[in-house]
Amino acid sequence: MGFGRILITIGAIILLLGLLVTVGEKLPFFRIGRLPGDIVIRGKHSVFYFPLMTSILLSVLLTLVMWLFRR
Repeated sequence: MGFGRILITIGAIILLLGLLVTVGEKLPFFRIGRLPGDIVIRGKHSVFYFPLMTSILLSVLLTLVMWLFRR
């Protein structure tokens, strides 16, 4: 593939991910960033949020994508 096609493919993937994240908040089964296992500590005047499971899931997905591109 040429460099232009690679850029178009990457742009389309980013566009689809952006749409999925935007529309995904309204879907009951897809709540990226609010998965079970994400750590939320609510204090009196503050909230600490650490998306542990979201980070692990994104890491696995990106690893699979990079592995497929190397083949």
